[in-house]
Amino acid sequence: MTSVKSARINNLASNLQAIINKSKKVRGIEDLLSNANDSGPSKQDENLMSWMTTEGYAKAPDCIMILAHGAGAPMDSTFMEALADSLDREGIACVRFEFPYMIKRRADGRKRPPDRAPVLLDAFREAVAKVRSEQGQGCKLLVGGKSMGGRMASLLASEDIGGIDGVACYGYPFHPPGKMDRWRIDHFETLQCPLLVIQGTRDPFGKPAEIASVGAISGLTRLIWLEGGNHDFQPLKKQPETQVQLIARAASETRRFVEECLLDR
Repeated sequence: MTSVKSARINNLASNLQAIINKSKKVRGIEDLLSNANDSGPSKQDENLMSWMTTEGYAKAPDCIMILAHGAGAPMDSTFMEALADSLDREGIACVRFEFPYMIKRRADGRKRPPDRAPVLLDAFREAVAKVRSEQGQGCKLLVGGKSMGGRMASLLASEDIGGIDGVACYGYPFHPPGKMDRWRIDHFETLQCPLLVIQGTRDPFGKPAEIASVGAISGLTRLIWLEGGNHDFQPLKKQPETQVQLIARAASETRRFVEECLLDR
């Protein structure tokens, strides 16, 4: 009986330690939650940035990606966790951060629409500056993200801010679903670096026939299609591949893009 109880205690301790270790990857959230009150976050709270890094970030990587979340889910969603881990296994260390509106949601649990583009871009610029200050200029730095996060990454890279070597977008919102008159690609031609887009063939924000209808897209370096994937790279049930496998393929295609389009520059 004593040995059984001891085993249970050891198992509980291991689980608690795993939770603690994971929580150490998030910077800023604890302070934000402790400062939250009934009147909502203060101006200082709004400026705090949640921050997560993969294991490779501390190992002098040759390539780092700042990976931004989409409009509706935070930086630690299932998709973002799987993508960041897959990229890290491919030798691309990842940094994740949250935009101001998502930091507020984490503080008080209230859903909000995304901030306007200038606010989102300011947060992204801060992330780029922070990574460069921590890692220097010796590594290749990509900016990227899921859906809206990828769009903001591409907008940022179309500015002449320096320090960005490439862009990777996962489920790019080429247009709102069903609104083919509202394309979001005009800024691609002013990009200062190579651009990769990885898209599911069932993504309502841009399907193969729709993309083909606009012809060659200036500034788009490489477009990879994931067969059967939706906006979250979820395949059809009849397909042999799983969502995890499609995400892993997205990561491997990103590594190939880095080697062929960035490391030789």
